[in-house]
Order: sequence, then C-alpha cells, then structure tokens
Amino acid sequence: MPEERPVPAPPVPGPLSGSPGAIESALRGLDGLAELEVSEHVARFDAAHAALTDALSSIDKV
Repeated sequence: MPEERPVPAPPVPGPLSGSPGAIESALRGLDGLAELEVSEHVARFDAAHAALTDALSSIDKV
C-alpha cells in the first residue's frame, strides 16, 4: 500500500510592497465613467489595468 503524504496548505500571499491602498486607488480611477464619453473609457481602463498589474504583481514579488 502506498504511503500517504500530507497535502500542503495553499500559499498565503505576502504583504503588498507598494503603497497601502494601491488597489483601491486604481479602482477609484474608474469612478465617473458614466459621465464620460465612451471614447474616453479605454484610457481609464488602461490606466486602471496598469495600476492593478503593478499592485498585484507586488504580492508575489513577481
């Protein structure tokens, strides 16, 4: 009979190395979209995406 091995726990993300509230700040960049022309949405989404990528990549030090 094969030996049973313990299952490791899922990884726990470390603290954000960026400034506190970086994710919330990035999402606040999407505030007011309803008042903007649709043509201006792309720039807002691109900026939020870049900020979120930076903030989230710092979690795993990637």
